[in-house]
Amino acid sequence: MSTARRTAFVLTALCALALTACGPAEDDAAGDTGTTSSTTPSATPSKAPSAGPAGPASPAGSPSATGSAGGGSGSSGGGPSSGTGSGSSGGSSSGGGSSADADHDVFPCSTYDVKFTASLAEPTTGSYLLKITNKGEKACRALGHPVVTFGELDGQATERGTAPGIEDALRLAPGESAYAGLMGGADDGRGRTVASIAMTMDTESDLEQTPLSASTPGLYVSPDTNSVTPWMNNVEDALSL
Repeated sequence: MSTARRTAFVLTALCALALTACGPAEDDAAGDTGTTSSTTPSATPSKAPSAGPAGPASPAGSPSATGSAGGGSGSSGGGPSSGTGSGSSGGSSSGGGSSADADHDVFPCSTYDVKFTASLAEPTTGSYLLKITNKGEKACRALGHPVVTFGELDGQATERGTAPGIEDALRLAPGESAYAGLMGGADDGRGRTVASIAMTMDTESDLEQTPLSASTPGLYVSPDTNSVTPWMNNVEDALSL
């Protein structure tokens, strides 16, 4: 083989080798491009999962709202407090019952509980106004008619008018007064004038009392006309009955 031919053959072989070397390089470049392109899709899925956790955030909020609604229920449980209010109202009524019971413990007034006075109300008829005042620290009841006797004379004033029962009798708080009218009579020659009277209270019991005296100058005691009214809470009724 001639030298020229040999040289040409070597050059041809070198070129072929050079072309072969260039081809893989391009393929590699293309492969790099494919790698980049495959990286992009992998990025997309990575965002999608991150969106997934964000979604449950909303259900998590739901339980919190439910808890708030539960609080509402708790506040509506305030209803029982209203019931307690009613109970308190019931307590007021019990207090009322207690007050009524206390009133049943008010005993009849005796001469130990009261002060007594007598004053001339009508000179013509010789009528006197009798007055008692509760001098104690507790209430008492003025029952029926006063029991009036005339000095050293026998007998007592007759009762005029109907007295209320024990439950309706006047209740005298400390310092309160009750009144009765003692009717005298004209001098008919059958009676006698007395200077004082004595009074005890009706207690509907066997309690012994110390009689209370009052001055009654000019009171004419007649066997027929002297009488006394029940205890009243005002002067007018006591003198007009």
